[in-house]
Amino acid sequence: MRTIFVGILLCVLFVPAVGQMLTLSGRVTDEETKEPLSYASIGLQGHPYGTVANSLGEFDFHIPPDLIGETMVISMVGYLNYTAEVSLLLKEDVNEIPLERSNTMLNALVVADSLSGGDIMQIALRRMEGNYPGSPYLVDGFYRDIKKVADRYISLLEAAIKIYDEDFREPRNKSKLRERVQLLEVRRSLGYSHRFTSYFDEDNLLEEVLLHNNIRYRQFPEEQVFYDRLTREKNTTYDGHDVYVVAHTQDYLLRLYIDQKTFGVLRMEYENNTVQPITKKRGLVSKFVGLKKTIDYKYYQGKLYLNYIEVLSRINWHDLQTDSLRFETELSQYLMVNRVYPEPDERIPVTRKMRRYGLQYQDLPYNKAFWDNYNVIKQSPLDAKIIADLELEQSLEEQFEKK
Repeated sequence: MRTIFVGILLCVLFVPAVGQMLTLSGRVTDEETKEPLSYASIGLQGHPYGTVANSLGEFDFHIPPDLIGETMVISMVGYLNYTAEVSLLLKEDVNEIPLERSNTMLNALVVADSLSGGDIMQIALRRMEGNYPGSPYLVDGFYRDIKKVADRYISLLEAAIKIYDEDFREPRNKSKLRERVQLLEVRRSLGYSHRFTSYFDEDNLLEEVLLHNNIRYRQFPEEQVFYDRLTREKNTTYDGHDVYVVAHTQDYLLRLYIDQKTFGVLRMEYENNTVQPITKKRGLVSKFVGLKKTIDYKYYQGKLYLNYIEVLSRINWHDLQTDSLRFETELSQYLMVNRVYPEPDERIPVTRKMRRYGLQYQDLPYNKAFWDNYNVIKQSPLDAKIIADLELEQSLEEQFEKK
């Protein structure tokens, strides 16, 4: 069995402000391959706080100082959870921590039952309401979208939000947002006035990300042929649970990670690169060329709550007459849950609900102190190109202040 190491450079930072927070910073890597463990989940055992590492496995995790004696947990598909007390990590100044790959049916697919991939998925759908919240819940979240035209990034928007839902029942209208969203803070670059912005969807992109949640909205084909085509892949583990892996590989890729005990859907990965026309504008026609997304859930108090959603969509614009490529566009969107509130006293009334139009028009004063202590997906050196493009005229901090 191969041993995997997680290199974590931990430091503690006390911020001299009201609501003082403790900050753990680290980088999660595979020692053997030297590759980062992208989007590893970081949390506190038994507590509703969490964050997600970036594409280089780096994270900053802000937690209340009174939780210094609690246990930090790192989770990754195919690995045993890493756990350690926060205070001990700080005291011992640990730089490398071994994270063992799970040996649960990884080397061979051992089928000890007669369940097909379709059987597993159908059971999971029938048990949705038992595995997810059956009463009102609220979560704190972080949202980011980045727009790119050709090889240049043109805009960045980030928002701190609250999301409220009555329960996890299947909605009648699967294309209409059921959750209520309240904006706490918004910061954006000045690129939203870029001349290419109109070639992106100018509706509320945060609402669109929520509607991308196939698990919440039960957006799966109902035809039996879909279930017949689901195959079983090698079983694995995730967040301490033995997991079935079922997949659809015809026309598009769909992979689902389903808890073997509860049949809760823990994770979904989807990729579709089928080219298809969408709309016409100013003598151009847009063509969808790629959609890739990941939806990830985590257990808290016996129920599954959203952990994060990542969506990458690519649309190319062609000349309407000649069909020649004029330019390419790419939209990256991330939504990460920082904290869960089961059965909260607080709800989001209609009067505080986010307006339906684009986030770029819902300006709030930039609050730097707030962002210094808020759990976000940490920017990485890979983002240097993004930052350089966005800061051609002035720094992002100056742009946030001016918006």
